[in-house]
Amino acid sequence: MASEAALKWGVAAGVAGLMALTATADLLSAALEPRRIVLCGLLAIVPASLVWQCLRRLAPRMPRMENDAAAVVETPRGLADTVLTLEARLEHAPIALFRIENASGAGAVAPLNASARRVLAPGRASTPQALQQLLAAQPAGHRQLVSFDTERGAERALVAVAALTLQGGAHRLAALMPVESQLEAEALNAWRELVQVLTHEIMNSLTPVASLSRTACGLLDEVRDSLAADIHADLDTALDAIARRAASLVDFVGSYRSLSTVPQAQPQRIPLRALFERLEALLQPQWQAQGGRLAFSVEPASLEVMIDPGQLEQALINLLKNAAEAAGVNAQAQVSARLSRGGRLRIEVADNGPGVPEALAAHIFTPFFSTKKQGRGIGLAMVRHLVHGNGGTVRYARPVGAGARFILTF
Repeated sequence: MASEAALKWGVAAGVAGLMALTATADLLSAALEPRRIVLCGLLAIVPASLVWQCLRRLAPRMPRMENDAAAVVETPRGLADTVLTLEARLEHAPIALFRIENASGAGAVAPLNASARRVLAPGRASTPQALQQLLAAQPAGHRQLVSFDTERGAERALVAVAALTLQGGAHRLAALMPVESQLEAEALNAWRELVQVLTHEIMNSLTPVASLSRTACGLLDEVRDSLAADIHADLDTALDAIARRAASLVDFVGSYRSLSTVPQAQPQRIPLRALFERLEALLQPQWQAQGGRLAFSVEPASLEVMIDPGQLEQALINLLKNAAEAAGVNAQAQVSARLSRGGRLRIEVADNGPGVPEALAAHIFTPFFSTKKQGRGIGLAMVRHLVHGNGGTVRYARPVGAGARFILTF
């Protein structure tokens, strides 16, 4: 459009110029009178103006060139800002990202962001080299749930690997998302809901059975004289057995109801030494009476923790009760607290009992599971519930020697 307009302006200027030249020639051919000279100058102004306007339209615009140059100068700055923004987002991504040098097989694994470096830092993965080898062995294009050892025990994580080519070289990008805490929380919520439903339904059925059996026992006493002695005795024995079993089951089911009615944790800052002293004063006499010994230690002595003191005490009491029952006479237990690698609180409860068989170690925290003849399977399930409610984890660790060893991490 601009070229067409310039062309029109050029044609108009040419026509005007021809007219002006013709008029000038006529004037020159005549006598050179002053009036005609002035008129000739006036007629030359119009084509000169048209030619000037045409030249202005055809000339390149300098301001536009200056703007283009400024844009060229600003482009690298914009690219730098974009790169910095992407790097910041990558660095603080909540998923651990790793780079694997080659496309298949084993290769060098390097962390790409802060989350990945934290996974490999002291206090998380017990053997970072094993975790790196595990990531390098994952095929591209697959998602898999893997497990690796940490200071808190085995931890499960979801791994996704993608293949890409950078500067002509084959690489793989691995994303590691730890899901152990989420899976454990979901499992606890599922058990809590199951126990709540079961206890509600069972209690609704047992309560009238227990009530009716007691009522039947009273009615049987009223008709004692109208029944034969042997019949009365059999009925009395049967009704008494029903009443006793119903009452026992009500008590049994009521103990599981505590799993679904644990109050919300109320954390507060407490010195661990003071909490251990209270536990020692409460439990030491009973252990000494059975010929046992109970010891507590805190390093450093000024160590503090933000936790619900009542729930932590209850969890430790349950663990020590199990230790006393498992070890029997001359039972010995050690409760120690210290800071582990990574600045996490580690409380260890160890005893000299027979320990937990390897085949059963994965089930000991499951509700209703117990290795005791009269056990209800509530103690360790409650420990896990209380510890998890305070933001911690509990696991059974393989003992170095004899006995059992439980580790609480916060």
